[in-house]
Amino acid sequence: MKRIILLVFVFALASCSREIPSNEVTKPETTLEKMVTEAPTEASDEEAPPELVEESAAEPDRAQAKNQPLLLAPEKALMIAAAPTRKWNFNEGQDYHRLMPAQPTVGGADKIEVAEVFWYGCPHCYDFEPKIKAWAKDVSTKARFIQIPVVWNPLARLHARLYYSGEVLAKNGKLTDITAFHATVFNEYHRKRNRLSSKEAIQELFESFSISREDFLTTWDSFEVNQKINIANDLVRRYNITGVPAVVVNGKYRTGASDAGSYPKLLKILDELIERETIR
Repeated sequence: MKRIILLVFVFALASCSREIPSNEVTKPETTLEKMVTEAPTEASDEEAPPELVEESAAEPDRAQAKNQPLLLAPEKALMIAAAPTRKWNFNEGQDYHRLMPAQPTVGGADKIEVAEVFWYGCPHCYDFEPKIKAWAKDVSTKARFIQIPVVWNPLARLHARLYYSGEVLAKNGKLTDITAFHATVFNEYHRKRNRLSSKEAIQELFESFSISREDFLTTWDSFEVNQKINIANDLVRRYNITGVPAVVVNGKYRTGASDAGSYPKLLKILDELIERETIR
């Protein structure tokens, strides 16, 4: 009989060793992400869980502390303080649209990329050209401005090849004033009614900028130009561009004159979107 009582007593001791202490303090939730990982609610079969000690739990009267609000240390209170809310002037879905998911950009992630999607034959792009170029001169040093020509139809694709041939020739030092070149292309189309609808007409334009026939032909059919056109085609599709001029900021936000209602407002939207990306 004594042996049976002794066995029951030993079994009771073993069971108690696996229980969670009743005076464990539960951490309150915060409005931000939880700052401290919650303690496990159950112990494993092998060993009792380690007890997490908060600042308030270190007080002598533990039994009374469990019924009091848990106070955070000063440094933790500072971490929980919410950052001031920034008031923005323009609204998503109205002044600009978010691309979901975010799409690739032409350049690297070292700068915030502002990409204007355009076509030489578009009268609105013609009107917007001097305004966006003037804006780009004073844009934040954290941003990079580029242009992407559309390739929607054979004429637009021909003009995209024109654009990228000029870009490559300028990079190679053959075309000395790329800004004047682009302005001339716009003027040829909209002022002189020269639609630049053939390779021969485009070659004459390049020759007026002292580009030799050999340099033009080598560049026109080059792998580099073909690759740029393929990338432009892919990005225009990814950005879901249905009208030009359109502007995409960092592959995340798309806007345009139809969203803004005016070119001055459009440029202000771009400034704000750049700021959004700067402080994110």
